[in-house]
Amino acid sequence: MNPQKRAEIFARLKKNNPKPTTELTYTTPFELLIAVILSAQATDKSVNKATEKLFPVANTPEAILKLGEEGLKTYIKTIGLFNSKAKNIFKTCGILVDDHHSQVPTNRKDLEALPGVGRKTANVILNTAFGEPTIAVDTHIFRVSNRTKIAPGKTVLEVENKLLKVVPEQFKKDAHHWLILHGRYTCVARKPKCGECIIEDLCEYKQKQFDIKH
Repeated sequence: MNPQKRAEIFARLKKNNPKPTTELTYTTPFELLIAVILSAQATDKSVNKATEKLFPVANTPEAILKLGEEGLKTYIKTIGLFNSKAKNIFKTCGILVDDHHSQVPTNRKDLEALPGVGRKTANVILNTAFGEPTIAVDTHIFRVSNRTKIAPGKTVLEVENKLLKVVPEQFKKDAHHWLILHGRYTCVARKPKCGECIIEDLCEYKQKQFDIKH
């Protein structure tokens, strides 16, 4: 795919959604961190349902430590893998209190040292909470990047590095959200909605699918 085509794709995505953001509900970097840890292999909707009860009770590392690991589980038990997530969140809160003055770190190294935080989660925090031009590649972004040929790659890291290289500078900060939303609602896994896609004419997917009306 040539650079002009990529630039036009992102220009259209921007025009369609000038200020994209996460669908996770949060008000502070700490709330976002907890929501993102909970969202692994879970829907944003299910996470928001749990955090709307949890955050009014405990939305600081100290408050979650006070709640205790078992107490935390009662709020998040509707979410998949809640036992290991509770363990990770509890440990993470202890590290934040002991090593970071209860603040969420603003650098990748310290973020990735937190239990339950991998590269993808660190990228989400750096981008969404702190406005850094990072791109967290999830299943949606991996699919869209490969299918459209915006940034094909065999691994998540390969796609991330390719996107960072080819996405025009002025679109980099919001690229993560545009691509995730595009994958979630239009370029869906089973049957992409090519007929209602705003970048269909620029996309290089060979097996485009259109609903044929009889």
